[in-house]
Amino acid sequence: MKHWEYHPVPEDDCFGCKALGLQINTGDAKASNGSGMTNKEWDAEIGAYANARKQGIQPAGTSMKAIREAHRASEAMGKAYDADTMIDSRVINNKSASTLNELGQL
Repeated sequence: MKHWEYHPVPEDDCFGCKALGLQINTGDAKASNGSGMTNKEWDAEIGAYANARKQGIQPAGTSMKAIREAHRASEAMGKAYDADTMIDSRVINNKSASTLNELGQL
């Protein structure tokens, strides 16, 4: 017999009535933003991108990997990295930055 047949009106002190009212929620396991990441990760990534832009750095994308690479390239070059006008940040290191500076490419 179904529980509602015993208690057509839910009773506060009945565990079965309370259990029927439970709603299962997976929480913030994956966001509905289409990225496959949690809202916390999404917010952190967008915040890191905004912070980089405030510093004058233009990463190649909004991913944490692209942002970290742009910061690393900026440190190696001694100035803000711009993915739109500069070579790929993955190839910029201290040695290549000094060579490019000598050639006037940075």
